[in-house]
Amino acid sequence: MIRWLLWILGGVVLGGIIHIAVILSLPSLSATAAWDQVSALGADVAPLVLPAARAGEPNPLRLDPELAYAVCKIDLRKGPGSVTGSLPQAFWSVAVYGRAGTVIYSTTNRDGIGTQLDLGVFNSAQTRLLAEQKLDIAEGLLIVEAHEDDLVVVVRLAPPHPEMRGRYEKALTGLKCGNIAV
Repeated sequence: MIRWLLWILGGVVLGGIIHIAVILSLPSLSATAAWDQVSALGADVAPLVLPAARAGEPNPLRLDPELAYAVCKIDLRKGPGSVTGSLPQAFWSVAVYGRAGTVIYSTTNRDGIGTQLDLGVFNSAQTRLLAEQKLDIAEGLLIVEAHEDDLVVVVRLAPPHPEMRGRYEKALTGLKCGNIAV
């Protein structure tokens, strides 16, 4: 009797371990990861304004239909990254994501940045050079340190009225995203 209870308990524990391992590994094994979807859109050349999410249509990136989005990829192996541009007075946010979808940095214009976005993204080695003043950067650059080299930057704008969406998407097309020449 006790032997059967031990076998059942062992089976439940082993099943729990397998269940947890599968659940935790699924996001990294997914063929529809956000990194792959952004790569398929061609955001590695320049900032890409994403089309608005529409009701009844597929929304694989789970975009909020009320916001306008621009994405770009940055490879820090080519040098420090930069995202610059002038954005409207309304609410906007910028977030830097790693390849696995983890948020490395996020801020909004409510943090006192205003309408000008000047973001510099550096890896650890580049940050060390920056601290030693071996890199020249523009004054006022918001510095972010990333612990990985493959990044996606997402800029979101919140148009106050649906009629203003086109103008806000045009402002997103004016963003410059890429590597800083050193």
